[in-house]
Amino acid sequence: MDSAISSGRESSLHSAIKKWYFLEGDKLEVKADDFVVDMVRGDLLIEIQIANFSAIKPKLLRLLNEHKVRLVYPIPKEKWIIHKSKATGEAFGRRKSPKKGRLSDLFNELIRIPNLFSKGNLSVEVLMIEAEEIWCNDGRGSWRRKGASIEDRKLPRF
Repeated sequence: MDSAISSGRESSLHSAIKKWYFLEGDKLEVKADDFVVDMVRGDLLIEIQIANFSAIKPKLLRLLNEHKVRLVYPIPKEKWIIHKSKATGEAFGRRKSPKKGRLSDLFNELIRIPNLFSKGNLSVEVLMIEAEEIWCNDGRGSWRRKGASIEDRKLPRF
């Protein structure tokens, strides 16, 4: 995967899925219609979307006019939360999240892009994954996380 050009804003989870999804002959980080797409496989553009579909909707609207696009959407069926100290950078706790991802979670995203399916060039592939979420106790995060910010998401190492 020498041809990979990683965006500075790309999460570890996004990078890992892109690496896992890569097949020989694929091209990574290719410019198409003024956008950079994650992967090109023949005449198929592949976009990995770990955030909500609203964020990628404008890009898809343009790309689907001329290209076939596969949207790859990972759903964490199991998630581990790792707490990290802001001062030391050390991990000091790991726990399993009570939240379980389900295939039905996809529908909460599809309602954001219903008109894109009428173009006929869009397909969606769901990956059911296990993930780790790194929380940094910096005091700037959500009150739900008691001030911890989500620093990164990644696939667990086995």
